[in-house]
Amino acid sequence: MDLWAYEKELYKKGIEYIGGTDEVGRGPLIGNVVAACCVLPKNFKLDGLTDSKKLSEKKRNEFYDYIIENALAYAVGEVTPQEIDEINIYEASRKAMMIAIDKVRKQLNLQHVLTDAMPLPNLDIPHTPIIKGDAKSITIAAASVIAKVTRDREMYELDKKHPEYSFGSHKGYPTKKHLEAINKYGLIDGYRKTYGPVEKILKEKKQ
Repeated sequence: MDLWAYEKELYKKGIEYIGGTDEVGRGPLIGNVVAACCVLPKNFKLDGLTDSKKLSEKKRNEFYDYIIENALAYAVGEVTPQEIDEINIYEASRKAMMIAIDKVRKQLNLQHVLTDAMPLPNLDIPHTPIIKGDAKSITIAAASVIAKVTRDREMYELDKKHPEYSFGSHKGYPTKKHLEAINKYGLIDGYRKTYGPVEKILKEKKQ
């Protein structure tokens, strides 16, 4: 598969600056949802770049450093657990993308955005949602790596403060180990209260 296919079609139309955007962290019970927007130069090469979930952590970190050194522009947008609870995770993911895109637009004249399946009705420049975009577009794949590494690093920081929850290993996802830790130690700040396992514990507390 040519990961440049979508970008090449846009280049043919005279579009120079194409942003790819992706988010990470819809599933975890704790922490921000994180999105990135990234604009790559036409001569960008990074063998093996694909959807960040398919890469090893070591490879993601290597790619992250290379991408941010070589990108024409990149930015991260984040939405807090409190806001996720207020507006729902889908809308929060969209908002995080829009924050990242707006930051990139302050760096250069963004002309088109490729998104990982997410329509952005409030965006005033053309955009193309691509199903499984992080495995089909190099620009979205690059954004997915930036978002994933950013969020994972936040989980490692949380792990240092609260080692008993093992955030460094499960990254906030509802694994058996994580749920056992919540039942044993309770909830700390940053949990998403509208998420099933967290909501259940909060209801039990009230009874």
